[in-house]
Amino acid sequence: MKLILKLIAGILAGIIVGLYLPTSLVDVLYTAKEMIGQLITFTIPLIILFFIASGIAGLPKGSAHLLGKTVGFSYGSTILAGTLAFLLVNLVLGFLTGNTVFEAQISNEVSSYINLEIPPLMSVMTALVTAFVFGICMSQLQLSSLKKVSDEGRDAIDALLSKVIIPALPFYIAGVFAEMTVAGTVVDTLQTFGLVLVAALIMHWLWLSVLYIGTGILLKRNPIELIKNMLPAYFTALGTMSSAATIPVSLRSSKANKVKDDVANFTVPLCATIHLSGSTITIVTCAMAVMFLSPDMQVPSLFNMLPFIMMLGVVMIAAPGAPGGAVMSALGLLTSMLGFNEGAVALMIALYLAQDSFGTACNVTGDGIISLWVDRFSKKAS
Repeated sequence: MKLILKLIAGILAGIIVGLYLPTSLVDVLYTAKEMIGQLITFTIPLIILFFIASGIAGLPKGSAHLLGKTVGFSYGSTILAGTLAFLLVNLVLGFLTGNTVFEAQISNEVSSYINLEIPPLMSVMTALVTAFVFGICMSQLQLSSLKKVSDEGRDAIDALLSKVIIPALPFYIAGVFAEMTVAGTVVDTLQTFGLVLVAALIMHWLWLSVLYIGTGILLKRNPIELIKNMLPAYFTALGTMSSAATIPVSLRSSKANKVKDDVANFTVPLCATIHLSGSTITIVTCAMAVMFLSPDMQVPSLFNMLPFIMMLGVVMIAAPGAPGGAVMSALGLLTSMLGFNEGAVALMIALYLAQDSFGTACNVTGDGIISLWVDRFSKKAS
């Protein structure tokens, strides 16, 4: 909640600076935005490299049947959730937003005092392939020394995110909104913020309703009882904004739904790192909204969007526990696959972080369904 309030303060500060203060102060915010943006761009491949490699290397051993089922159900849920979000947004959001247009253009009156470029060490795809190659090798060959390097690299990037980049985001957002205020596009942009956030929340609840009603019917269980038992995990995730921090409550809730202890003990911690249906819904919804509102961006078809959704389910593996970890992991895909520019990326970060707790709650509550299905198929296999 403190981060959300800081982001709101950053938006308001940017608007006030852009409206009432001298251009020199706008240039100061714009300079901060440019430098923070360079740091974010530099960090994206490192997030993908270290977190995915460490996540794959740390997958549990000795329970191949449980691992396969959990990964399969989790990835399937993430892809279906993202696809549903795309279809609904494509039908509804364009009609609701009307002719509102967001332009992430640089005003001629704004300039940066420091022109500093920090090129990333590698491209997003190079980082992704490298992470999979080393992650699988570490897992299969038991390369403990290399895994330690990967884990420590993950911890270093996580510290960079939580101690530097995330605290700097309000200044980044302030610079973007000051720039838009000078360019005269900030009012139209703000009018859509509430709409997009409400749309994301509605789709979270719709997806959870589909999961629990469908599972209740197919497994001959009472959906109301199932969701009631998972509510403690939902509300805990709202407060913690972390799937990992909610694991103890998620475990208790899953076991209350009569999932066997050994299945729950395996699936719930694993799903906390690989099942991100709520985060996928939010990122797809916000990305679609930004593309709808950007005159220089074309909204892709479902078949062109599916590769992005499928890659999204991969790059968010073991997303860092810092708030906004999922969207930070996805920034590389947004720029490389959807063509997002810096202004669009800033809007994505602001929109995502404004509802991060609800996306996490959707992830965690969906974990209960994954546990139920893995438990059911484990019974059949035994």
